[in-house]
Amino acid sequence: MNESPATPGPPCPGRILVIDDDPTVAEVVAGYLTRAGHRVDRAADGDGGLALARSHRPDLLVLDLMLPGIDGLEILRRLRASEYGAGLPVVMLTAKGDEADRILGLELGADDYVTKPFSPRELVLRVQSVLRRSRAAAPASPVGGPVVSGDIALDPQGRRVHRGGRELLLTLREFDLLAFLLRHPQTVFSRQELMERVWGWDFGDLSTVTVHIRRLREKIEDDPAAPVLITTVWGVGYRYDPAAGQEGGPA
Repeated sequence: MNESPATPGPPCPGRILVIDDDPTVAEVVAGYLTRAGHRVDRAADGDGGLALARSHRPDLLVLDLMLPGIDGLEILRRLRASEYGAGLPVVMLTAKGDEADRILGLELGADDYVTKPFSPRELVLRVQSVLRRSRAAAPASPVGGPVVSGDIALDPQGRRVHRGGRELLLTLREFDLLAFLLRHPQTVFSRQELMERVWGWDFGDLSTVTVHIRRLREKIEDDPAAPVLITTVWGVGYRYDPAAGQEGGPA
């Protein structure tokens, strides 16, 4: 992280909480985010970070997984189980070789990750991308009308999804991915296409898409091990197949 300070593109100002026990990393990250127009709070451990998240209600969390005391994965678990942190966008900071922790973090509901050592400018771009996506999801945004497909009903204004009358608890990115698939039934999309059209990125680790597809299957499929709604087209990508005879559309 030895780049010269720069403001990477148009700012998407927000309140960012950075939880990292390395003071040098935290200072550099906070500096770049501040220059990009964000307000930044910092915590050096899990307990302090959870307390700040609860009291300050940030717009996004930059979370290091390797922390003393409560580690980043446990912080993520607690946030996702709480009212104040259930929908909080999270960008993880992970070590290069910690693939298992990275995948687990995505499965727990992290929105994105950056691998150490990282470019501070790339981190700011990732943060701004996640912030733009979360704000585009606000009720005042023109996100289209409700969609019904079989027993799945999606309300983009309220950010709510029901299946068979039961509400599904989806993360920000899971909701966006499902909404996109519901609006494009019977169309095959590669992981790269989904990353570009749902995440808004033209770069990144495609395993992010794979993990989110798996999480969605766990929430909408009767048998996630034998999916029939989100199917894999081998060598190509994924396709949403509405239940036979139960196809829906805009409500």
